[in-house]
Amino acid sequence: MHAQIVLFDGFDPLDVIAPYEVLHAGGTASDGAVSVELVSAEGPREVVSGTGGLELRATAALDPARPGVVLIPGASGRIGEPGEVPDQDAGTAGEWRRDEFIPVLLGRTLTTGLPDLLRAAMADPRITVAAVCGGSLILAMAGLLEGRPATTHHLGLDLLDATGVQAVDARVVDDGDLVTGAGVTSGLDLGLYLLEREIGPRIAHAVERLFAHERRGTVWRRQGPAPATV
Repeated sequence: MHAQIVLFDGFDPLDVIAPYEVLHAGGTASDGAVSVELVSAEGPREVVSGTGGLELRATAALDPARPGVVLIPGASGRIGEPGEVPDQDAGTAGEWRRDEFIPVLLGRTLTTGLPDLLRAAMADPRITVAAVCGGSLILAMAGLLEGRPATTHHLGLDLLDATGVQAVDARVVDDGDLVTGAGVTSGLDLGLYLLEREIGPRIAHAVERLFAHERRGTVWRRQGPAPATV
């Protein structure tokens, strides 16, 4: 299984690093059955996160035809107070500020080549598209998740629902070729779940023990009877 983790300007570092380390460790534990790389829509470049100017390097362009996993992180920046609006006059065209609102940073990905690449990846049955935190909102705002179950950070569930997505308040949601995680640390859980699902539970368990991290909550799947209202 090859995983491409997408970087974009203003990404949240933990959304990237948590699944990257889990999947990389899974590759070691499985004698190379898993590989992982950092990519961007534009190709190889230094990409600045929304946290303290931390930079990571994308080593390749996102390939929407390569079988495996494509994983989209969320953004980090200002959350804002209720009713507060972004300063539309700050900065200049084509630039972004590291203290901008998270929805603004997520929305700016829609002006890049990323949505078309993600649309192509989601149309390929050989690819599982995964998202951590606000990555689900990028997919939703691009019109790629309508009617499908997904999760995101709890502060973004209402926005996810407003885009026509079946918002699920769960740590990890598995909808076949779409696997989404909630808040930032859920990237660990999502990575471990992908290892379990694609490679096997023994590999996932070995990495879980190595990281001294126990997954929590039930992975939501569209299976079994619908629960009665309690």
